[in-house]
Amino acid sequence: MTDPQRAADPVLITDAARSYDEELAARKRRYKIMMGLRIPCMVLAAVFYQIPWLAVTLLVLSIPLPWMAVLIANDRLPKKTEDVNRYQGDRRQIERREHPVIEG
Repeated sequence: MTDPQRAADPVLITDAARSYDEELAARKRRYKIMMGLRIPCMVLAAVFYQIPWLAVTLLVLSIPLPWMAVLIANDRLPKKTEDVNRYQGDRRQIERREHPVIEG
């Protein structure tokens, strides 16, 4: 008996990686998110100017963000782990008897 959920999944016919366009879009999205974090850090530093240690901490955190964003955006994405659903047809045996094996 086959699992109905498993039967509904498409059969994986290739081990190909993501397309270049998909990978580029994901990398751009990560870059934009990291660069978007820099602006709130700087604004919060200006808001908390009366608490010097907090303002300086937020500024120090915002300084390496562009460098880290470029490094992370230029890094390749990790391979996607998938539960592989490969086609396995009914394999019937032609002969059911044991065959002698010659080890050499």
